[in-house]
Amino acid sequence: MHQATSQRHDLIAPPEPRRASAYTAGLLALAAWYCLLSLFTFLMFQITAQYWPIRDDVAFLRIKAEYLDIWPWKIAFFIHVFTSLFALAAGFTQFAPGLLRKWPVGHRWVGRIYVADVVLVTGPASLIMAFFANGGITSRAAFTVLSALWISTTAIAYRAIRRRRWKEHRDWMMRSYALTLSAITLRLWKLGLVWMFHPNPMDVYRVVAWLGFVPNLLLAEWLIRRGSKASLRKLSARSVSDMAAAGKTSSHR
Repeated sequence: MHQATSQRHDLIAPPEPRRASAYTAGLLALAAWYCLLSLFTFLMFQITAQYWPIRDDVAFLRIKAEYLDIWPWKIAFFIHVFTSLFALAAGFTQFAPGLLRKWPVGHRWVGRIYVADVVLVTGPASLIMAFFANGGITSRAAFTVLSALWISTTAIAYRAIRRRRWKEHRDWMMRSYALTLSAITLRLWKLGLVWMFHPNPMDVYRVVAWLGFVPNLLLAEWLIRRGSKASLRKLSARSVSDMAAAGKTSSHR
């Protein structure tokens, strides 16, 4: 009986080399994530630093001269520029399981700052800016949708954690942060399209306004669904293991 139970457990548990390989792959993926996030956060910091001390004759503002006298837009622009970097930096702490286990208090406080920043500060500022976006109705619609989704996904994630719905919270935070990363992906799409096709600058802006966040959301949904399937497989394997253990206990009675 003991031999039969051991055989069943051998079938349930993956072999050690496979576990080690998956663990190594996870570490490499995490290292790649931190390297890329560090690089792009540094580049975003350099872009932000151009506007400090406060000035309206540099970088992006040179092509927005007609909006500089619209104070709601101008205030929203500087708020968004200086506070969105905090939201981006949250990716260093909020998606690493090891940090979550070892530093739960830090995870909660960074999460609170992220939620307050997106829902109350930089998100509303980006919504105001969306109404004045370059590229006409196409770009304005894209940035309005992006801002509304950014605020709403973050608010839903916060509501989920308040109700102790851990998985739901994680899933909505993944969607929220995928939208946060649009600040990076929009610029990458723009560089790639200009390098390959040399299109009219305003045409590029209309396209990347949507490409900056729609693929991000699709990728986030894929990762969420993939994670859900993996969780179901683990739960199923655990159920089989529990049944095997129950059978072993029953046989000894």
